Amino acid sequence: MALGDSLTAGLGLPSSQAYPALLQARLNEVGLDYEVVNAGVSGDTSAGGLERLDWALQGNVKILIVALGGNDALRGLPVEALKSNLSQIIDRAQARQIRVILAGMEAPPNYGRDYIVSFHRVYPSLAAHYQVAFVPFLLQNVAGLADLNQADGIHPTAAGARIVADNVWAVLKPMAEDVR
Repeated sequence: MALGDSLTAGLGLPSSQAYPALLQARLNEVGLDYEVVNAGVSGDTSAGGLERLDWALQGNVKILIVALGGNDALRGLPVEALKSNLSQIIDRAQARQIRVILAGMEAPPNYGRDYIVSFHRVYPSLAAHYQVAFVPFLLQNVAGLADLNQADGIHPTAAGARIVADNVWAVLKPMAEDVR
């Protein structure tokens, strides 16, 4: 289950080019029998993800990819709310014996250094506290690169989505092999 925002939903891309679909293709290629569900909702914040969590965890969910926080940062929402929402998501997933991958996000520079640093620290802190798998920055090697982003400068192109999938795959593949 990939719980996220427009980056997960694949805004501006055919659904087959969103990173969860690319992860599905990779799982199929290596013979791992999973169905990746794209639970990305454009505009969603960590609070929205938390509100949708019970729906997202229905069924036989083995692994939850949590890729939320970009919209929290774009709106300048309180870092403590982000931390609380992500904590609750991880807590509730782990209570159901679901393995979690936490994908980090960075805040834009317009909110100042204190906000950026506080925001950044949330992800590694939660990953360590809950001992979950961690992708330090979902958009690593994509953010800020014009040729890998759509005209809005935020959402990856198809080539950018492939790199995002690479970032997640590095953590997902060994976990998927282990969970079987």
